[in-house]
Amino acid sequence: MSRVGMTPITIPEGVTVTAAPFASDIGPASGQGVTVTGPGGELRRELAAGITVRVDDGAATVERTDDSRSQRSLHGLSRALVANMVQGVSQGYSKELQIVGVGYRAAAQGPSALELSLGFSHTVPVSAPEGISFEVPNQTSIIVKGIDKQLVGQVAANIRALRKPEPYKGKGIRYIGERVLRKAGKAAK
Repeated sequence: MSRVGMTPITIPEGVTVTAAPFASDIGPASGQGVTVTGPGGELRRELAAGITVRVDDGAATVERTDDSRSQRSLHGLSRALVANMVQGVSQGYSKELQIVGVGYRAAAQGPSALELSLGFSHTVPVSAPEGISFEVPNQTSIIVKGIDKQLVGQVAANIRALRKPEPYKGKGIRYIGERVLRKAGKAAK
């Protein structure tokens, strides 16, 4: 049995979890859909075929129909995805990025847009997708916030990819706490 998949998900106050098949645009739904609503907003996800969610007395349990290898691997994944949805609508997620380099800085252009100076001949505009907001506490740090864990991580990775930390001086955009391996420069004669 999956240790992760069998653990029940506690549902906090003010969060509702609804499990029902989704109506699909391309045909009949193959799996069960889960909708999680809370103070942060609403998230929806369709689970794989054979995976179901049962909601009882303040807890949700993810179950599988058979014990095949593919179902076992999807069991723990589906439970983790539903737990991330519950945490997202109740508390939200955030990723912090740090900008290192002389002249490298970020400027907020509202809650959903940034303008980055990263050593190029031009500034780089970054706009947030729906459900994501940016905070710029100072010129060298960016906070990406949202309720969808996957989307927050992807937006933060896209910003980091604009100027990855280089190994000689460490200049670039990095996550808070990220360790950049440094290389030795040219050796003098």
